[in-house]
Amino acid sequence: MKRVVDVSIPLGPVHPCWKEPARVKCETRGEKVLSAEVELGYMKKGIERIMRGRPWQEVMFLAERVCGICSVIHNMVFIEGMEAVSGITVPDRAAYLRVVMNELDRIQSHLLANFSYCYTIEHETLAMYLLNTRERAMDCMERIAGVRVNKAYMIPGGVRFDLRDTDRALLLADLAHLEDSVHRYGRMFDTGPLIATRSKGVGILMQEQARIARAVGPTARASGIAEDVRLTHPTYRKLAFTPIVRTEGDNHARIMLRFDEIFQSLGLIRQCLHDLPAGPIRGGGTCGAGETVSRGEAPRGELSYFIRSDEYGRILDIAIRTPSIPNIDACTHHMLPGVTSLADVTSVFVSADPCIACNER
Repeated sequence: MKRVVDVSIPLGPVHPCWKEPARVKCETRGEKVLSAEVELGYMKKGIERIMRGRPWQEVMFLAERVCGICSVIHNMVFIEGMEAVSGITVPDRAAYLRVVMNELDRIQSHLLANFSYCYTIEHETLAMYLLNTRERAMDCMERIAGVRVNKAYMIPGGVRFDLRDTDRALLLADLAHLEDSVHRYGRMFDTGPLIATRSKGVGILMQEQARIARAVGPTARASGIAEDVRLTHPTYRKLAFTPIVRTEGDNHARIMLRFDEIFQSLGLIRQCLHDLPAGPIRGGGTCGAGETVSRGEAPRGELSYFIRSDEYGRILDIAIRTPSIPNIDACTHHMLPGVTSLADVTSVFVSADPCIACNER
């Protein structure tokens, strides 16, 4: 009689499927995963500690260096926090331009996440199509802000650069190309038999499990939880925003929900460009003393900044809670246990789109 031996299998910290270093340690019986834990600490940056005692002008640049994949929302949440404690108002035109930049950043982040998943399940052709499409979204952001990654586009009271009419026309043309490409690749993902075999029914996160783990963003919404910080944001409320939800809770649902959100982001950007008010892009104001918690919907879910500043706008204390903190917990303690094949561990982990850079801020 064959004896089955329990084995501890570590994946990482350097792994061809990981965008960033992390070690996933799985306890297995045969091929089935019994339990999993994630070991972090391979790229600790200490940005929170560096921020303390520095003026807001420096912290603004540090905030968007927490993560290069979702730098816009870090910039936006910090700036909105400083505006809240200082009583600074933002002109309507600047508020709409902030949404445009934030949604473009969501598009490129979701495309990168779906690229990583397709690469992980060895559908390299679709992966490279998605990565190439992401370049057009990056070009759109560069057209507005002048740079592709760390843009520092938002400042207290507004934004740095206005959108010219010629750039708006080019932006709309790029959005049309993006929509056509994403529609084609989303259909390929949804109907591909190989993808279905590796994705449907794999890494299931039930709604109650998602609530227990406090999962956020696409990871939670793919399990039927209709929560999104954009619902409470004044500009998004003007745009009649409603979150997209799926209920299957598996790898396939998480990736398809990101495709759905890309189309939603394209619609929000077009609405902002169509309704873009005339007027200034900066309202002015001086950062001062106060304490607040500022929140925003990052591509991976709720991002929050606790900020305390003095009368000169220096940051006395700051704490950042990133969405990957609860999502990694949901993945390791609910999605990975019960996976029937070790080959699916990497795809389940990547389907949650963990951002190690944000997590190890």
